[in-house]
Amino acid sequence: MGLRGIFSAIDVSASGLSAQRRKLNVIASNIANAETTRTANGQPYRRRIVKFQETPGSEFVQVLRRVVGKLVTTRPGHLPNADILQREESAGGVEAQEATDPSPFRMVYDPTHPDANANGYVAYPNVSVVTEMVDMIAASRNYEANVAAIDAAKDMAKRALDI
Repeated sequence: MGLRGIFSAIDVSASGLSAQRRKLNVIASNIANAETTRTANGQPYRRRIVKFQETPGSEFVQVLRRVVGKLVTTRPGHLPNADILQREESAGGVEAQEATDPSPFRMVYDPTHPDANANGYVAYPNVSVVTEMVDMIAASRNYEANVAAIDAAKDMAKRALDI
């Protein structure tokens, strides 16, 4: 694996880390508002979901491109392959986009609740704590998988330097 491959692997996994972190934040917000019957707009809290989309390009390589010209080396030609960052495209990644879940609210009969309608039903958020917990476990495992992929790429780079 060349210089480009190592950075691409790290970059793809780093974008996955960011996407899963965002998903975990949305899940935490959903769980925190699972019983919120009235928000600022007067409606119950509406569940938010995260959709993933493939992205071209690379934040990690873009940062390296900015820094590589500023590196100080101990001797000329110490980084002969540094120009690879300037001429090759990097691998893509994943981007997380938030959306609202259009499913209907949960209707619970409770005529004593202050937000009950004329028939005594209260509209609760369309959030299932069980579903959110399952999504949280999946997102945390995906996060761990991306960390393991970054560690593997770093280990390969270290071993290549030992040769």
